[in-house]
Amino acid sequence: MNFKSFIQSILVLPALVVSAMTSWTSLAQSPPLTEKSVLDFTMRDIDSKEVPLSQYRGNVLLIVNVASRCGFTPQYEGLEKVYQRFRKQGFLVLGFPANNFLSQEPGTNEEIKQFCQSTYNVTFPLFSKISVRGDDQHPLYRFLTSKETVGEFAGAIQWNFQKFLVDREGRVVARFAPSDKPESAEVIAMIEKTLSQGDAGVQDNTRSR
Repeated sequence: MNFKSFIQSILVLPALVVSAMTSWTSLAQSPPLTEKSVLDFTMRDIDSKEVPLSQYRGNVLLIVNVASRCGFTPQYEGLEKVYQRFRKQGFLVLGFPANNFLSQEPGTNEEIKQFCQSTYNVTFPLFSKISVRGDDQHPLYRFLTSKETVGEFAGAIQWNFQKFLVDREGRVVARFAPSDKPESAEVIAMIEKTLSQGDAGVQDNTRSR
């Protein structure tokens, strides 16, 4: 680890501790979830249109909380490359902007959409900004971080660009740290493995944004 990385780690650590404490407190106070799968949720896309995630059944999903002013923001490029590489096999990236970490996603949905398209040529589905931790944590992220719903993959969101891999039936099968690049060997291998586990119902539900 170089000196710059060491200093960044020191600066981020307190925020991670506060994030974890806040998220677990929020989970303890929240009513139980009724959803049994990621696909049971309905979300609003970046244009505020309701999107039932059930329309993605039969596809493998990589769900990512994204931000425009983060040190990991260049991962948008990798996410788009991975999406383009596997999309015809029934793979999608779903991006959920969130402003939970050092206010690194302060923009409106329209501003976020413009930034992603003009800077990184993003074409994978983007959704309206939500909260991924704390008292206002969106139920989708309560589901993704709860031991009762995702088992070994549970735990507070560490930072922007946490990644959850979801199989064709809406089950979380892997979780990757914010620092794990989308095009890394580990992530690619798990995507390929999950895609290989049946192709029934594969459909391309995406459109350019």
